[in-house]
Order: sequence, then structure tokens, then C-alpha cells
Amino acid sequence: MRLGLEGRPALVTGAASGIGRAVVQRLLDEGARVAAVDRDADRLRSAWAGTAGVVPIAADVADEASVAAAVAEATAELGGLAVVVGCAGISGPVGTSLDETPLADWQAVFAVNVTGSFLLLKHTAAALRAAAARSGDAAVVLLASDSALVAAPGMAPYCASKAAVVQLARAASVEAAGTGVRVNTVCPSVVDTPMSRGDLGLEERGFDGLDYPVQRPEEVADEVLFLASPRARAITGTSLVSDFGYTARSGFPA
Repeated sequence: MRLGLEGRPALVTGAASGIGRAVVQRLLDEGARVAAVDRDADRLRSAWAGTAGVVPIAADVADEASVAAAVAEATAELGGLAVVVGCAGISGPVGTSLDETPLADWQAVFAVNVTGSFLLLKHTAAALRAAAARSGDAAVVLLASDSALVAAPGMAPYCASKAAVVQLARAASVEAAGTGVRVNTVCPSVVDTPMSRGDLGLEERGFDGLDYPVQRPEEVADEVLFLASPRARAITGTSLVSDFGYTARSGFPA
């Protein structure tokens, strides 16, 4: 099933690895043109330099001037923006209790995950409204997490930041009502990415043989692309929770 993304100009943050890289590839598969944004310039070049349809842009999502410049370059190179996907994110301290979490670590997580999402929404808003005025639809998808809805010990900054991303997207969708711009989030459970492997000490072993299901980045990318496409025209202000049904289960001992 084609998603109606052929020729659409898109911007993806966190595009050098993990989910962001998978989203860029899926957009290319659908015929979109993509500005691939990441703060790791070397990894970004390694991933996308010379790839047809991709404009690699090094930028830090936590820095407003950097985001503004990246959006301006992407808009100029692609002739506008109709799809924006925010995949840039960090986990911060894992296994550190709230009372032992340094303020600097808390602020670093919120700077990337929350402020980065805010700046992306802020600086792409005009281009998205213009695209929606032309075609009737434009979309933002932010990567949140099932950690926005449930919590694990030792991850307070990450859980709080992803909950903030969900509510930020909901608020942005309300402000965009009537413009044709939609804003949604995807909330996956554990995804097999370099970040999650590092957080869980599985760099060498990977996730094989563990007693819980794990998604591939490509699976999450498919979820993102559906929400970013005109086929999801009626969907905005929504969080797609892809967690194998974990949050639907009761802990009641019955």
C-alpha cells in the first residue's frame, strides 16, 4: 500500500542511527525527499553522504540557532517541508535513583528530548502550514516512548521527558487545528538500537534470548510513516502505543 508520500519534502532528526535512520530509509522507499539531521556530523556523513534524495545537515536540536539554521537549509534545499519527524533523543542516566540524579543529567535529558521537540515544532510550523495550505495535509511525528505511560526505577529523567513530549504534541495539535497540520507521537517499548543496547549493557550480546519482545527500528519507522502520511488524515493529537499490549495489562493478582 502506497502512503501518498511521493515527492514530499521531509525532515528527520536523529537521522544518523537507530529509529531516525530507519525512518529516513522508509521515507526514501516511499519516494520522499529527506533532510537528515543529526548532531554527529561524522556518523551522519557515513550514513547518508551521496545518497540520492537525502540532504544531510549537522545540527544540535537543543540549540535554537542550530535548529533554525537546519530548518532554513532543509526548506531551501527541498522547496518546503510537509513531513517532520523528531527522533533525536537521549536516555540519560539509567539505574540511578531520582535522589541521586545530578541536576545536570536531568537538564541534559530535557534539553534534547523536550526542548529539542519544542524547537523542532516552533521552527517548522510556518513551512508545515504552507505545505498544508497547498495540499491539505502536513504532519509532525515525535518519538516518545511507552516510558511516557509507565515507569521503571532508575529512569526518572527519561520517563518524565517522554511524558512531556506526549503532552507537547497534544498541545501543538490543538494549536494547529484547522490548519491541516497534524501532530502525533509514537510510543514504542524497547527497540533494538545502539542506545538501548548501551543502556542495558547488551552491546555485544544483543537482545536474542531475552524473555521480553523487542521491536526493530524498521517496525517503528513503519508506524511513523503511517502517521506522517495522508492516509492518517483524521489522526492528530494521538499517541500510537506500540508495546505488545504491555500497558493494557493489569497488575491485579487475579
